[in-house]
Amino acid sequence: MLVLAGTSFPWQSVWLVIAAFLAGVLNAVAGGGSFLLFPALLGTGMLPVQANATNTVALWPGQLTSVYAYRRDMRKNSRLVLPMCIAGLLGGTAGAVVLLHTPQSTFLHLVPWLLLLAATLFALSRPVLRWIEHRKLTHKPPQAPRRSLIFLLTVFICFYIGYFGAGAGFLIITLLSLFGFEDLNEINALKVAATTMANGIAFLIFVVGGEVEWRYCLLAMVACAIGGYASARLARNVPQPVLRGIVIAIGFGMAAWFFWKTR
Repeated sequence: MLVLAGTSFPWQSVWLVIAAFLAGVLNAVAGGGSFLLFPALLGTGMLPVQANATNTVALWPGQLTSVYAYRRDMRKNSRLVLPMCIAGLLGGTAGAVVLLHTPQSTFLHLVPWLLLLAATLFALSRPVLRWIEHRKLTHKPPQAPRRSLIFLLTVFICFYIGYFGAGAGFLIITLLSLFGFEDLNEINALKVAATTMANGIAFLIFVVGGEVEWRYCLLAMVACAIGGYASARLARNVPQPVLRGIVIAIGFGMAAWFFWKTR
């Protein structure tokens, strides 16, 4: 914390508000807000596990609006929504519990690898989705598998969501697409059902476990909400490829920085 003329200026809090605002913007128009918010929370001096828990809690309320937005598409696959929600609860619970039992030093050394994984998933999402669309045009779509297989694979993905989570939504989209689901709105609806439940149960576990730094969390929540609201104009004025390029650069840049800091 910088001292000026006998008074202290909370630069960490200022950067946290800016990062949270930008994270809200990115999550609304391209995704990848955690690449900014999580390192900003670490920058406040928070322990790594608490920073990850606070990041989850700060971003989760914004996901609730997605549930309402996709309510009609969820009805089209009502038989699968409930298993996806249960998978989210089971996987998210396991991931959050494992996180809370991970030593701080161990998790800190995992951070650059987790950021690298998330950035790679985000970078691959567009070309992979294009390949899936091309595959559907040139091949007969496979029959949807039994719900039990989707359920088990979703539990595995939601474990990662409860533990760290960045980029996991793309994994669910890819999973459902490869198994024959074609309507992107329906796919997104099922993804939202699983990820909201996984992050929601992690939210509760982190709060009950006392792992959330509320003074920073509330600042981030408000700034993220404002950023999400302000994103409409940005989405109209900035091309999606540019936004995605910014997110990918931030993700790999943060991973490189943490590799250097924890070497």
